[in-house]
Amino acid sequence: MLKYFLILLFFIQIAVKVNAEIIKKIEIVGNSKISMETMKVFGNFDIGDNISNSQMNNLIKDLYETNFFEKVEVSTDNGILLINVIENPIIQTVAINGIRSQNLVKAINEILKLKEKSSYVEFLAKEDLNLIKAVLKTQGYYFVDVESSLIKNPNDTVDLVYNIDLGKRVVINKISFNGNKIFKDRKLRNVIVSEEDHFWKFISQSKFLDSKRIELDMKLLTNYYKNKGYYSAVIKNASAIISDESEFELIFNIDAGQKFYFNNLELILPTDYNSENFKDITNLFDKLKTQTYSYNKISEILDEIDKIALTDQYEFIDASLSETIKDDKINIVIEIKETQKKYVERINILGNNITMESVIRKALIVDEGDAYNKILHNKSINALKSKNIFSSVKSNVKEGSTKNKTIIDIQVVEKPTGEIFAGAGVGSSGGTISFGIKENNFSGKGIGLNTVLAISQDSVRGIFSIINPDFNYSGRSLTTSFESTKTDKMSLYGYESSKTGFKIGTYYEQYDNIWISPTLSTFFENMTTNDNASVNNKKQEGDYFDTALDYGISYDKRNQRYQPTEGFISRFDQSLPIIADSPAIMNSYLYSTYHEIIPEMITNFSFYGKAINGIGDKDVRLSKRLYMPSSKLRGFEPGKIGPIENNNYVGGNYATSFNMSTSLPNFLKELQNTDFNFFFDAANVWGVDYDSALDGSKIRSAAGVGVDWFTPIGPLSFSLAKPITKASTDKTEGFRFNLGTTF
Repeated sequence: MLKYFLILLFFIQIAVKVNAEIIKKIEIVGNSKISMETMKVFGNFDIGDNISNSQMNNLIKDLYETNFFEKVEVSTDNGILLINVIENPIIQTVAINGIRSQNLVKAINEILKLKEKSSYVEFLAKEDLNLIKAVLKTQGYYFVDVESSLIKNPNDTVDLVYNIDLGKRVVINKISFNGNKIFKDRKLRNVIVSEEDHFWKFISQSKFLDSKRIELDMKLLTNYYKNKGYYSAVIKNASAIISDESEFELIFNIDAGQKFYFNNLELILPTDYNSENFKDITNLFDKLKTQTYSYNKISEILDEIDKIALTDQYEFIDASLSETIKDDKINIVIEIKETQKKYVERINILGNNITMESVIRKALIVDEGDAYNKILHNKSINALKSKNIFSSVKSNVKEGSTKNKTIIDIQVVEKPTGEIFAGAGVGSSGGTISFGIKENNFSGKGIGLNTVLAISQDSVRGIFSIINPDFNYSGRSLTTSFESTKTDKMSLYGYESSKTGFKIGTYYEQYDNIWISPTLSTFFENMTTNDNASVNNKKQEGDYFDTALDYGISYDKRNQRYQPTEGFISRFDQSLPIIADSPAIMNSYLYSTYHEIIPEMITNFSFYGKAINGIGDKDVRLSKRLYMPSSKLRGFEPGKIGPIENNNYVGGNYATSFNMSTSLPNFLKELQNTDFNFFFDAANVWGVDYDSALDGSKIRSAAGVGVDWFTPIGPLSFSLAKPITKASTDKTEGFRFNLGTTF
């Protein structure tokens, strides 16, 4: 049998040799723009090569893939390689008709595969039509009509023209959630990126349907439910229903499933590892047992593993997490394994057209020459994503020049980083408007620029800030801001001031959950008083120059910054004068704790205290004295408690408050956009340098109910409060409302 196989193989070899020819000469017909040398390079052929039928097929394929040719034919004749081609025309111009917005035209041009000076390829032109439609759909043009046409020019080039009929722009007029819902619709709308259309959201792009955005929404909803204990929650699908010719209703179908709790948590280590080095993880396990299952808690564990992976002792480790379910309990097993020793040979950064490469590399925890660690690699990619200047960050790890070396390719896709925003509000104490412009990646250095103008009934404030996320390659951000404020407090507090200056400071995590925020500030202030001002306050008129060092220390254990449901925050702030015309030291302390009794029922307890004291014989000037914020004492008019002199509320040296509030679960489906809460506030402002008798230490207190109603024209907040204790000079306010939003 072997003999016959060898004979067959011999004849196959002979046949291949017979069918193959040596190229003695090359003749190309039809090429006017593409040279023979260029075709040789792309087709990988030359005189002297041995060419078979299969190789000719590959040659045809290679030449087609250049997109230079509409038609390619290849044959041989007695050693002559004959190539007949019809070249694709060169695109001279690409015109987009029917769109006025230059930003939208720019966005379309960026995604087109066929560009000016490239070859026209018919199938690519069809793909571009679909890409144009996809881009326009993200902007709300769901019924767009796009047609393309070619205009032939005398010089054998073409003009590619896209004629676009945008049609009506379609918005999301309603977002609803069907299925086994646990949370209010309003809460879920805050979780997702897509937004309902309202008149104040004229700038927002999230009010338009976008399949990628909806994909992200489904992930965010899933994570939200799982973070609240609903481990098996599934967002089955999302559908858009046309309510009329210009509006969609976006519907998410949810199956929450049951609520789960942590049960046994086990850490498996290699036998030669010291368990004492992993004690922080096992301590976390002990705290988590019987608690509601949460993604955030799992993240805390993984963060601890990250810290261990940063040490030289455990740099070659990997962690795998497995979960098993029994009834409503989840068992967690985390296994630490030692990995093969590998080092990072090279990191290639791709796709950054605007962002400087150094900005990207600085965000990476793993650098060239370091030990390759999968845990830290993933954390590096997440750090890049969190910079908010890339729409996509992908990585590819491949083998390097030797088996113990790796090469990492990081592909980024930059996104537009400019923003325009505005806000407005009106309430029982007056109205405010604000607007601003942001740039999050100035000069490609990841530097943020922010300009804000805020106007209220008694002040105008302008701020220009520069945020450097990695100042001097320190890994710490640096914020510089220039501010100017004109304040008219004549009617309430008897003074008016103009203040201009700048701040420079930073904010960073010193230890786990411990944040430090030092700031150096310099301001010039001019202050005038009204005719009713006392002699002591009249003396304070004039110009002031202040340079101070401010710093804050906070311990933040809240489960989330926005609308926390568990945990606490403790913060101390101090302002120390360096150069000041009327030096004063300011100290403040805030403690706030949150407890979720049942889903949607959150209790918050807060304590706030603040003191400012002049140095030497200097009185604290009017503009620096303390007034109780309206949010900390409902039932009283803002600022109208505490020391009063000549009918002016002059503020105090000390202020303190205690606040308790409890949100109420909403059991009525019809009231999904309404939140109810009851509260108790107690506060006081007291102490004046020059006259301690102006006001005593009487505690003001009030209790009441609050309603937050999320209306089609913006969030509307009501509070009804009943003062319990007060002073005779206080101005009370039983009812308060506020209508406002930011957009």
